[in-house]
Amino acid sequence: MYALCGANPEFEVIFMVPTPEEALRLVEEYNEGEFHRKHARTVGDVMRWFAVELGYGDEADFWQTVGILHDLDFERWPEEHCVKSQEIMRGLGIDERVVRATASHGYGLCVDIKPEHEMEKVLYATDELTGLIGAAAMMHPSKSVSDLEVSSLKKKFKDKKFAAGCSRDVIRDGAEMLGWDLDTLFERTILAMRASENVD
Repeated sequence: MYALCGANPEFEVIFMVPTPEEALRLVEEYNEGEFHRKHARTVGDVMRWFAVELGYGDEADFWQTVGILHDLDFERWPEEHCVKSQEIMRGLGIDERVVRATASHGYGLCVDIKPEHEMEKVLYATDELTGLIGAAAMMHPSKSVSDLEVSSLKKKFKDKKFAAGCSRDVIRDGAEMLGWDLDTLFERTILAMRASENVD
């Protein structure tokens, strides 16, 4: 069970951080389509890779859980994205750090929760980018991210008609938040997706 908040006021309220496996089950409960489920798994894997890469290896499960849960509400409540998810997670007694971090990726779009922690900035920067990378990879003969190069991705990034739903402004802003140039963000995110078992 996810709900750990007792109805009896005498009970201490416990806030929990779901494991990646528990997070996936929660995503599957609220998202029936494989597209959203796969995106959750992919972003979770990318976040885990970055946790290790950036020196937060002991928090890898936490980063992965945040990545998995970031779009929890999007399939059912797209108009309340990053708002409804906060309500759901708080109702389940999920740790406020998870609630805040997942919502922060909607900064400037649907919430005013600005990414502050490096983890939140990585999620903000890579969420849209994973979609662009996935679309760019499908244009290769291999249809795989395994041979996608930064130079090729940059061309697709500049073509505003390609994968138009992937916000270039968010990706740029995310790179700036992290203090990285776009090449660095692109290269690292490609490597993260190559390491994911959920990316073709």
